[in-house]
Amino acid sequence: MHEWIRDLLPHLAVVAAVARRRGFAAAALELGMSPSAVSHAVRLVEERLGQPLFARTTRSVALTEAGQSLIDALTPALQDIQERLERIRAVEGRPSGLLRINAARICLPLAVTRIIAAMAERYPEVQVEMFSDERLTDIVCEGFDAGIRIGEMIAQDMVAVRLTPPFRSIVVASPDYISRHARPANLADLSKHNCIGYRLMRSGGLYDWEFIENGRDIAVTVRGQSIITEAHLAIELALAGIGLAYVFEPLVKDDIDSSRLVQVLASYAVEEAGLFLYFPRRAQLAPKLRAFIDTARAVTRR
Repeated sequence: MHEWIRDLLPHLAVVAAVARRRGFAAAALELGMSPSAVSHAVRLVEERLGQPLFARTTRSVALTEAGQSLIDALTPALQDIQERLERIRAVEGRPSGLLRINAARICLPLAVTRIIAAMAERYPEVQVEMFSDERLTDIVCEGFDAGIRIGEMIAQDMVAVRLTPPFRSIVVASPDYISRHARPANLADLSKHNCIGYRLMRSGGLYDWEFIENGRDIAVTVRGQSIITEAHLAIELALAGIGLAYVFEPLVKDDIDSSRLVQVLASYAVEEAGLFLYFPRRAQLAPKLRAFIDTARAVTRR
């Protein structure tokens, strides 16, 4: 191995962290280094390669073309080394290390919170980092071990492990709201109601509520006085009697059972595929990921 390459090896993980965290300060915090040490490591790699890896401004850090090329090659190599070391270590002990999971925010109350709580008891040496993200992130390129999404959103080249059974998207309201505005009898009646809208973070548009009518998929554009970006806010507004909310059924099961909310338009409800953990095929050998999968299966069987 050339001496200059050997000298760069300790700094390549620093470059990868800056790219992953999109900033020097965030990378320094993750690595337990000072920002100046991170900057020095990146500068050394850039000098040896003769090209800038990052385009820096006072507000942002972005990869250059050369930087992206390096990260594309570096990320899978570093992940492979990390996974092999963790497998070797696990032979003599228990799974350990940092497990980075990219998940939509809605995944935590649906299942993930219970799994993380069980992981803390079963595998205290595994640290689970949940990165909330509404985008369809490339988990491999961005250095995540796995992702969690609803089934139909997962790329076909990924291994998928079911975390929850299928569940329905339903419309709910408080008894007080129903007493004041009457129960909608069909989809056309939604135009007469104050529907709590959902702003899509990726596109910026408003989400059309999805239903099944006579065996056909129907998307209904709704209107109302409130627009939210988080499901739990829609539930809070519905509980306060503001209007109709469109939510995943497991999130409001307790509220329905206790009569704090009532379901309407039940015959039109659509069934979602459920939540899945997904990851590249080679990653399933990592002990920390196997530990998460085993824990998830134990928790969701209860």
